[in-house]
Amino acid sequence: MAEINVDHINPFLMAASSIMRDACQMEMKIDKPYVKTTEFASDSVIIMIGVTGEMRGQVLIALTNTKACDVASKMMMGMPVPELDDMAMSAISELGNMIMGNAATILSTKGIGIDITPPTVCRGAMKISQSYAKNICIPMKAEGELVLELDIAVKGD
Repeated sequence: MAEINVDHINPFLMAASSIMRDACQMEMKIDKPYVKTTEFASDSVIIMIGVTGEMRGQVLIALTNTKACDVASKMMMGMPVPELDDMAMSAISELGNMIMGNAATILSTKGIGIDITPPTVCRGAMKISQSYAKNICIPMKAEGELVLELDIAVKGD
């Protein structure tokens, strides 16, 4: 497996930080990245987005059910979101689009052209097997609390 290129990871972190700040008024702190198997607990909400073009792979944005409700609520102008109904799931899905679209723009300024697939939102315990790239997990916190995890498994050509 290829080593992870920091230039391939940072645009996703920059995008996630700025979108979380702008769309959710949450200042994100980036925790230490580590290599992780893509396994998720039963209370997980995972936004899966594929990456094609000059980089291939996928990015997963994982939140707990509670954090997903919080984020959806902030995206919907503070409307209470006690559970993830269709409207809240749509907001979470859009969050994935916004982060990945922003990351694609940042990468294009570095001369790396990527396309992204529409987001798929999965819920519950699951394990994803990938053979093409190491999965780098980057926890992102706001006010000392874990808000989301970016799981990035991409490789350049």
